Amino acid sequence: MKIALVRARYNPFGGAERFVARALRALAADREEPVEVAVLARQWQDAEAAPSGDDLPSIRLIRCDPFYFGSVWRDASFAKAVHARLHEESFDLVQSHERIVGLPIYRAGDGVHASWLSRRARVADAATRISIALNPHHRYLLRTERAMFEHPSLRAVICNSEMVRREIAERFSIAPDKLVLVRNGVDLDRFHPEAHLAHRDAMRRRLSIAVDTRVFVLVGSGFERKGVKHALEALQGVAEAMLVIVGGDKHRTRYEAEAKRLDVASRVRFVGPVSDPLPYYAMADVFVLPTIYDPFPNAVLEALACGLPVITTNACGAAEVIEPGLSGWIVAPGRTKPLSEAMRSAVDLGSPQLQGMSRAARRAALPYSLTALSTSLLALYRSLMDRR
Repeated sequence: MKIALVRARYNPFGGAERFVARALRALAADREEPVEVAVLARQWQDAEAAPSGDDLPSIRLIRCDPFYFGSVWRDASFAKAVHARLHEESFDLVQSHERIVGLPIYRAGDGVHASWLSRRARVADAATRISIALNPHHRYLLRTERAMFEHPSLRAVICNSEMVRREIAERFSIAPDKLVLVRNGVDLDRFHPEAHLAHRDAMRRRLSIAVDTRVFVLVGSGFERKGVKHALEALQGVAEAMLVIVGGDKHRTRYEAEAKRLDVASRVRFVGPVSDPLPYYAMADVFVLPTIYDPFPNAVLEALACGLPVITTNACGAAEVIEPGLSGWIVAPGRTKPLSEAMRSAVDLGSPQLQGMSRAARRAALPYSLTALSTSLLALYRSLMDRR
């Protein structure tokens, strides 16, 4: 059985890739036949540096790296190269993680580009809105997205949230039965409230944070989309709390300057990107992600699994697994006041109430194990194989 995965920059041990690999392994066992997986990628991360012992099937790399100049040429040339290679050999299943017209399975991990631009425009200044309108790469992605979702060759779209599934159905002419909900999964054994308690005091000492301080943690790169500016503004209303920001952004210095302007810099820690966010979940009391648009960030599931109540927005697909007032708070995106009020509520919680929300957060994550994810993907692949 031959499977092709399309990923411009492929990391054999990335989250989506590992989940797909488990489902493919299960599919091979289910059909009692070997699975040959080919990855069509422009860039490939060396697997030798990755953890060993995972149940990944053997993978053959097909490098599709034609010359390009600029983002539009980059995406278009990669799509053309992928189609050329797929015509050279036959595969039983082809799943793309990139917006490429004419492929049978697409995982909408990045959501809908048109929705992201619409939400971004609501909170952007005039100069940013003009830049978005004139950017040729955005126009290319919008054209490609519509052509991809409405192409007759598309057999299934893997949606990681109801929000994404609804947006696709509302914006494009596509049969509803092609939109399959498969939410992300989390390693419930590794991300656990009790598994890494030793991190809490050590990490707080490392970041010069008192043991009894209420700490919010925000994990995510791309600070504009993650709503870091709104988190900094909201922190003004909770003077006794700390905010730890884990993630990267090319404009990080601007946000550090904004923290100084708002007079909250002494209560903010910009950590930068890390390979393992677990110690930062362990040191925190509440997870905050005031995102402008997020289909379903893994960080929310990880935080819930670690027992952190979550504050996020209704523009985040992961809000669908949070029960307001029990396992977290859901606020409107791009607005500082409701975010600050939610953070204030979290700070005002007594220890028994916070512990109760922590237990509820953990329960909210339990249905989204890696096994549940693999089972859902396996059911989809089995269905597509049977129909083929």
